[in-house]
Amino acid sequence: MKLAQEKMLDDIELDSKEPRTNSAIPDHEVVVVGSGISGLGVAIELKRRGIESFIILERAQDVGGTWRDNRYPGVAVDIPSLVYSFSFEQNPNWSRVYAPGDELQNYSRRLASKYGIYPKIRFGVSVEDAEFDEVRNLWKLRTDSGLITARHLVAASGGLVTPKLPEINGLEGFKGKVMHSAQWDESYDLAGKRVAVIGTGASAVQLIPKIAPDVEHLDVYQRTPIWVLKKPDGKIPAVVRTAFRWFGGLQNTARVTGNAMMEAALIISTVYYKRAPWLVRFFEGVGRKNLEAQLPDHPELREKLMPKYGFGCKRPTFSNDYFSTFTRDNVELVTTSIESVTPTGIRTADGEERDIDVLILATGFKLFDKDNLPTFKVRGREGEVLGEFWDENRYQAYEGMTIPGYPNFYIMLGPYALVGSSYFVMVEGNATHLARLVQTARERDATCVEVRQDAHDRYFENVQQRQKNTVFFNNNCSAASSYYFDKHGDAPLVRPSTSVEMLLRANFLPMKHYRFKRTPAAALAKQV
Repeated sequence: MKLAQEKMLDDIELDSKEPRTNSAIPDHEVVVVGSGISGLGVAIELKRRGIESFIILERAQDVGGTWRDNRYPGVAVDIPSLVYSFSFEQNPNWSRVYAPGDELQNYSRRLASKYGIYPKIRFGVSVEDAEFDEVRNLWKLRTDSGLITARHLVAASGGLVTPKLPEINGLEGFKGKVMHSAQWDESYDLAGKRVAVIGTGASAVQLIPKIAPDVEHLDVYQRTPIWVLKKPDGKIPAVVRTAFRWFGGLQNTARVTGNAMMEAALIISTVYYKRAPWLVRFFEGVGRKNLEAQLPDHPELREKLMPKYGFGCKRPTFSNDYFSTFTRDNVELVTTSIESVTPTGIRTADGEERDIDVLILATGFKLFDKDNLPTFKVRGREGEVLGEFWDENRYQAYEGMTIPGYPNFYIMLGPYALVGSSYFVMVEGNATHLARLVQTARERDATCVEVRQDAHDRYFENVQQRQKNTVFFNNNCSAASSYYFDKHGDAPLVRPSTSVEMLLRANFLPMKHYRFKRTPAAALAKQV
């Protein structure tokens, strides 16, 4: 009888005016996994709303995430620095229009210091597994430092976390130095070495021009060329930085202008392709002109470096010297497919073998893989692992963040979450969304917050309808080999909306789309 009563009471929903009950108390109200831009953004928003019972678990020994880990030569933000920051914490001191990576890392450190986040971080703690306790409505996190419980769990480890290694025969048998661009060995000197770079994505576009003058010889192995636009970079004059410090409105204006331009280039042209195909054609023309300007006398190189897919199918980038680097006497662009890595070099399908001392893998990251998003196993109701659910049933999440069957769980970079020209836009929106849920749960004395299945399904259906108008399914993207696409043929990285729409929804989406409940034990205690 008692068990039956508990089961019945498990389904009792709370009225916002009901009093607090004596429920099981977790170690922390909120646990955030990751102290990169996402984790810091969540922490700042929680503190802003007076929610202090939280900690951040960070497996490394410093904040910064991507900007902490990526230390390769030439690493820099690939959108204007004025856009790449939180709207509430703009930095007037960027040295360049496109700031180098160490300035982004220092920005992260200043955020953690200014907003009092450091005391909330436990460094050197790696989360291995998280399981939802349906009896007490809390998460049990198994870490390499022991068990931690939380009412709410936030996965803020990002997507560019786990390096993706190419599946090439013989890779493990190479006798020379091997480095992934995200695991750069700063102590290793490339000067005078024979070097090969596999990959021509955004990281490769930055590092190739930087290392080419120092190495004896550089082979670049390209599978798919990338759209590269001219980079309007340069030092920001001291007088401008001073003006930004004294007149905040001036920097706000510059930020809004830059954001509008970047959103047109990277978002509107992508998600509203059918409405404005001319915008994509415009940027394709800009890309061709950049290629021609850097290689005016090299038609064969231009042909190899010219993408055969539409602009926007994979993330474009910016550079003023990437293409021209291939005209150097010590640089060779190799477009023949790789057959194998030998102990001393690389053999291509045409039988040619090129000897090298160093192999650099600029092959990107795992993204929509069941062992990467999130970076630890998340077991929801009845023990179902989130990564396996997505792998079998398509990647989906309400507003890119919450999933039915996984109560009190929020993933910052979920399916269809990324929006706007800057990662910071998504972080601000999702941090607002989840902080509203935690705050509402407090007000209603709820211990369980779960998105309703019907609200989730309507949202997912709407996303799929909008996807039909995007560049991903209308502009020859099959030739792009883009990480935007998953095994299901979906493109679940980019949210098909503008940043303005996303932020409005985050601030005003109705709480009735969620079910707020208490633990069965608490409900039973109240009735007794």
